[in-house]
Amino acid sequence: MNIGKVAREVGLTTKTVRYYADIGLVPPSGRSKSGYRTYDNVAINKLIFVKRARSFDFTIDACKELLGLYEAENRTSADVKKIAKHHLGEIKRKEEDLKKLRMELDYLVRACAGDESPDCPIIDYLS
Repeated sequence: MNIGKVAREVGLTTKTVRYYADIGLVPPSGRSKSGYRTYDNVAINKLIFVKRARSFDFTIDACKELLGLYEAENRTSADVKKIAKHHLGEIKRKEEDLKKLRMELDYLVRACAGDESPDCPIIDYLS
């Protein structure tokens, strides 16, 4: 199947599919006589796998690791869990950072009169 059809079927852009091929994440299965990339069902399943992993915000490097484990017959769920658990910790840290950011911005918005005066605690804080 050509890259355009694969991209539509998987729900990615052709640019993303090409990028994944270029970085060696999901290489094409082969090339057509005219040199276009072609993808078989195995490659399509890998693209779906990566798309789902990316939807959980796994990094490209983590996707490479997970894809390697997906392909490994001797994988252990402990190896997969270790990657997912590490990522979950990162999400929790980001969540805490966002919570702090929300609280700070909420305070600044409430402190700002939002009137015709040039005085603004938001500008003061940012400067």
